[in-house]
Amino acid sequence: MTLMAGCAAGESAGSTGSAGSNPARVAAATAEAGRLRALLLPPPQGMKVVHGPETGFFGRLEATRKGLAAVRAASAERPECAKAAQLDATEPNVAGAPAAVVAFASDKGSITEAIVSMPAPGFPAPLSKDCTSYTATVNGTKVTYRTRELSMPRRGDESRAYLTTATGGGQDVQVGTVLVRRGKAVLSLLVVGEKVKRDGLYELGRLADDRLAKLHG
Repeated sequence: MTLMAGCAAGESAGSTGSAGSNPARVAAATAEAGRLRALLLPPPQGMKVVHGPETGFFGRLEATRKGLAAVRAASAERPECAKAAQLDATEPNVAGAPAAVVAFASDKGSITEAIVSMPAPGFPAPLSKDCTSYTATVNGTKVTYRTRELSMPRRGDESRAYLTTATGGGQDVQVGTVLVRRGKAVLSLLVVGEKVKRDGLYELGRLADDRLAKLHG
């Protein structure tokens, strides 16, 4: 599991309009991405928007491209673990799906939310045992990632939550992950900070899922 790279604020120029040559497909994706944008969380108290809201085909979003670049730049002992238990933007069905992304930050951490409208119901596979602990070299620093699944109350049609501790360079950083599926829509939350509280992560997942439910309301 990897952290999403930081992004500059504002809409990406590579939005839905540049993601495909079929005008009908682009128009439909633009409309769907707009619906998803309306469901994104507002800035939590004490945090500000640092990226987006950005809409478009998931694989073409600036936030997605920066995340993939961060994965490629890291040398992991198990490369497959770097994208485990999350939406895989290298898969054509995922990359070509309409999506909306926003990121918030404060001096205590960051929150990144993505909502993707899949062509058919699908959900990331559970984290394999081989990926609960692995190491990677990030910007010359050896980092150890340890992940455990959390017992979050069920949300939507399917849901999972994880807590990852990244240790390296004399520092510990925690990453809380929430994944929720409702119909064909998949919601992803990444919460990064020195200490991610489970109750806070669950509440954030509940709030995001309540908004996602409006997609089918």
